[in-house]
Amino acid sequence: MSLYPSLEDLKVDKVIRAQAQFAQTATPMPAITEGTYQPQPVTAGMPGSSLYPNLEELGDYMGLALNSDEVQRNLALVPVADNQVALPSISGVGAMVRPVTGADVGIRRAEIRPGLREIILCKDQDGKVGLRLRAIDNGVFVQLVQANSPAALAGLRFGDQVLQINGQNCAGWSVDKSHKALKAAAETRIELVVRDRPFQRTVTMHKDSSGHVGFIYKSGKITSLVKDGSAARNGLLTEHYICEINGQNIIGLKDSQIKDILTTSPTAMTITIMPKFIYEHMIKRMSTGLLRSAMDHSVPEV
Repeated sequence: MSLYPSLEDLKVDKVIRAQAQFAQTATPMPAITEGTYQPQPVTAGMPGSSLYPNLEELGDYMGLALNSDEVQRNLALVPVADNQVALPSISGVGAMVRPVTGADVGIRRAEIRPGLREIILCKDQDGKVGLRLRAIDNGVFVQLVQANSPAALAGLRFGDQVLQINGQNCAGWSVDKSHKALKAAAETRIELVVRDRPFQRTVTMHKDSSGHVGFIYKSGKITSLVKDGSAARNGLLTEHYICEINGQNIIGLKDSQIKDILTTSPTAMTITIMPKFIYEHMIKRMSTGLLRSAMDHSVPEV
């Protein structure tokens, strides 16, 4: 069963595959009797007339300004019997089918990977790693990653769960114990075992012809959804905070700054969200000014 980054990808894929199926099952040309000319009717716009399916009817699909040429670039020629038909290929993040999203870099920057990863840190000239932790439900989580710090350079993000520090299990640790372990570690090597952002999830959406995805926010929190917009179709929820846009952390930024990032985002947009009650617990005792000035808001490399 195929996976898709957005509902738009799923719907467009179904239309494309239906057209390809029609092309395969079209009535074959009957044999021509010797000496007899038998003209055949021409089916206007038959999908089988080209390697690529007819995408004209998808141009305004669900309010999207789909470009047929752009969608075709996201397809692959798949052998079918003695012919080839253009179908969406399975590739990229999570081996998902992406006829609309395509090779969008934002979805790769925002990816929340399953499993664990090991990170090696060293301290800066001040003996710090640029990391503030928070204890929640007997787990230790990243509360703040300072810009241009060793933690930022190593790829740590807000909401990551720290499972081990230098081989010691962190389950049940307090914040003080976690910070003391980092402080006591050697300057040249600190080994962390991390799980990617377990309290967060990503939602991929597509801008409509007016450049909107269909949600309203205030102070970074999603307050309402536009009916039949891409945000509502793809399961975005209110009472959730936006943590990232296309993998870029926006926590602590002003709404005007968030608007600029949303406006300049490509047509495909992936945002990372966290439920309100968890988010507010995560940033407890941290001022908005500290989040705005100290948090790493750089665009991650992929």
